[in-house]
Amino acid sequence: MPRFSVIVPAYKVQAYLQEGLDSVLSQSYPDLELIAVDDASPDACGQLIDEYAARDPRVTPVHLARNGGLGPARNAGVARATGDYLVFLDGDDTLAPGALQAIADRLKATGSPDVLVYDYARTFWTGETTRNRLAHRLSEEGPASFRLADRPALLGMLMVVWNKTYRREFVEREGLSFPPGFYEDTPWTYPALLAAESVAVLDRVCVHYRQRRTGSILTTSSRRHLDIFDQYDRVFAYLGTRPELDRWRPAVHRRMAEHFCALYADPRRLPRAARPEFFKRAAVLLRRHRVPVRSGAQPVSLSRTDRVRHTLMRFGVRRTYGLLSALRAAATRLGRGALGGWRGLREAALRCHYRIQRLLPLRPELAVFSAYWHGGYACNPAAIEAKLRELEPAARTAWICDPAHAATLPKETAALRPGSLAYWTALARATYLTTNVNFDRALVKRPGQILLQTQHGTPLKRVGLDLQDRPAATPTTDFAGLLRGADQWDYLLSGNRHSTLVWEKALPSSYTTLEYGYPRNDVFHRSGPGEALELRERLGIPAGSTVILYAPTHRDYRRSRPDHLDFERVLRDLGPRFTILVRTHLTYADAPPTWERHPRLLDVSTHPSVEELCLASDALVTDYSSLMFDYAALDRPIVIHADDWEAYEASRGTYFDLRAFPPGAIARTEDELVDIFATGHWQGSRSAQLRASFRTRFCTYDDGHAAERVVRHVFLNQNSSPAGV
Repeated sequence: MPRFSVIVPAYKVQAYLQEGLDSVLSQSYPDLELIAVDDASPDACGQLIDEYAARDPRVTPVHLARNGGLGPARNAGVARATGDYLVFLDGDDTLAPGALQAIADRLKATGSPDVLVYDYARTFWTGETTRNRLAHRLSEEGPASFRLADRPALLGMLMVVWNKTYRREFVEREGLSFPPGFYEDTPWTYPALLAAESVAVLDRVCVHYRQRRTGSILTTSSRRHLDIFDQYDRVFAYLGTRPELDRWRPAVHRRMAEHFCALYADPRRLPRAARPEFFKRAAVLLRRHRVPVRSGAQPVSLSRTDRVRHTLMRFGVRRTYGLLSALRAAATRLGRGALGGWRGLREAALRCHYRIQRLLPLRPELAVFSAYWHGGYACNPAAIEAKLRELEPAARTAWICDPAHAATLPKETAALRPGSLAYWTALARATYLTTNVNFDRALVKRPGQILLQTQHGTPLKRVGLDLQDRPAATPTTDFAGLLRGADQWDYLLSGNRHSTLVWEKALPSSYTTLEYGYPRNDVFHRSGPGEALELRERLGIPAGSTVILYAPTHRDYRRSRPDHLDFERVLRDLGPRFTILVRTHLTYADAPPTWERHPRLLDVSTHPSVEELCLASDALVTDYSSLMFDYAALDRPIVIHADDWEAYEASRGTYFDLRAFPPGAIARTEDELVDIFATGHWQGSRSAQLRASFRTRFCTYDDGHAAERVVRHVFLNQNSSPAGV
């Protein structure tokens, strides 16, 4: 019996079906059966399904004699299913790489719930990909599994069958099946969520929901959209057979009203001639199934505007409803215009100030620095700023940062609040501009200004133009804008030859690459044992501890913080001589810790200097963070915990297979990670050999003098010695 039965109905999707079937059969989790249902499709869908069945024994072909629609096709697939869990996928959609493994892991972690809800991303025909805007409702914090009453917000998510997996025994017990007609998901998903004894969530994109330019049901004008009334009648008929679910009637009624209003507002679906009939039938249904809110009913929250809209539709007042919608749209436009007007006045004043300042002479002694999107004093820019003040006492330096980070600056460095008059004055008048990310896009680089881009890590993950085929993994798809920014760089700092080759291909422009090493790592060559001991005392690390710095990176395919190690279990198995420092990625800086307090577990996520944490530790445990390249310069043990490499590689993409060229031992599971430390393999001869090879490739120029080379070349116009000489 397979773990999963993946049911894929197919009708007139021959252009997309192969991609969908491949996305299932190529999953890293192989324990599945794929039931592909040819819904009497007039194109080549049936033939394609048979070809896949001939090649892969996991494929079960089902051919229906006549076209019945998605509902009957799915029922035919369910009838043939033998798996523990049912997974539904439409013929033009795809499963994300690693999705079934993630689903299987979450099912195990949450005690095999009746229903598991996961996330999806819309993939548009233009190539744009956007994640579900309600993904925050899938936070995995809190109880592993629950009843819907504990998280009723899930009822407000997209009520489709394919963003959930269902325990087959539960489906059979409840007698769930799909009706014919459009909106066939509705009479399945509501009963499934309402009746489930246990529900769990997975905060991960598992399905890519294709938004076709033409041919989609949701963009086809047809009277069949009136099928929605029969489908909601079926939902309330089900509730009528389950008195214990009666308290959900008001909430389902509200969702039904929202659904009717959204469908009525979409000009692509209802033919003009059908709109009066739709409104009339919607009114009938809203009156028929409305119940007074009684004690014990699930609470329903409605805005005043929604309450008015629902009421007007319930009483069938179509013209008034239309007038209200028009007035609401006009008021929204007016409100945005007024708000934009006030903001526009301020922005216009700042732009005028900036233009005037650009007419004034540059200040040759002024250098402006920034790091990490207006963060504090850190990274390569901080090391360069400090060396500049040391080598050129006449220099004046300023740092762009949010007020919350101003305390991290040296007293000799002025703080610039982003967007202020002083900020725009400095950008206009400074001769030197240094950052590890990007300056304001409104920056107009003047003749004579010198812009140094330091970057903030050796790239393992794809960057720049190399993300064009992975739009979901990049914060912006404005690649033209990225190139315009690169065109302003005079110098690009590189830590090694690998970085040079990557950046010059990923963000090609006319800048000069300085292959000088990373200034932020200079401190590793200047610090001795005494400083490390002082850092440990300041951090509160018990004397004599073996200190592991655990620093994972973020995941592009997840919105919430990734699962961390079971720290209590790891510390218990390793014994009392180990202490773990946890450094979460800055992407999750505002999220509260997800682990229990422990005397040998220290959260150092907000510590201002990651370099100090490296010096205070005996070993680094990371996954795919660029910190490994910096830590290698310390020549201390590194252990890679690569438990989701396939998913990470599929979502973000990497420049080399870290598993084939690691800086130390590799653990694919938590058990393997514990074993590496328990057996001493983390500091063994094989780990040392791997680290030496890694250092040779990536740390050639890390000799403690990178910042000096940069300052002498860029700021003092001196011919510094090449890195490594």
